[in-house]
Amino acid sequence: QVQLVESGGGLVQAGGSLRLSCAASGSIFSILGMGWYRQAPGKQRELVAAITSGSSANYADSVKGRFTISRDSGKNTVYLQMNSLKPEDTAVCYCNADALTTGVRRSVYWGQGTQVTVSS
Repeated sequence: QVQLVESGGGLVQAGGSLRLSCAASGSIFSILGMGWYRQAPGKQRELVAAITSGSSANYADSVKGRFTISRDSGKNTVYLQMNSLKPEDTAVCYCNADALTTGVRRSVYWGQGTQVTVSS
């Protein structure tokens, strides 16, 4: 099994910044990709940003130029630097990982979520 623990959420004013972190632990053989999703009240969960094992990143159009995803493969950790935050960025943010366990099973794992609230 793989566990993901997120941190870094909170309350910030519009225009401010937050940095989310997500650390993976457990029976990890290899992490193929990691990403951040978010779910606002009354809306479906959506992809914010994802990064491959080769550090190739992609972003939702709504966050391009404001958010940056990065990873530290040695620490099995992914980060999301969020700048120029807007009230519409308010959501619960979830980390996920596409991982191979030491039992050579491939699955997608999710963190518990961290709240990001942007006030106007």
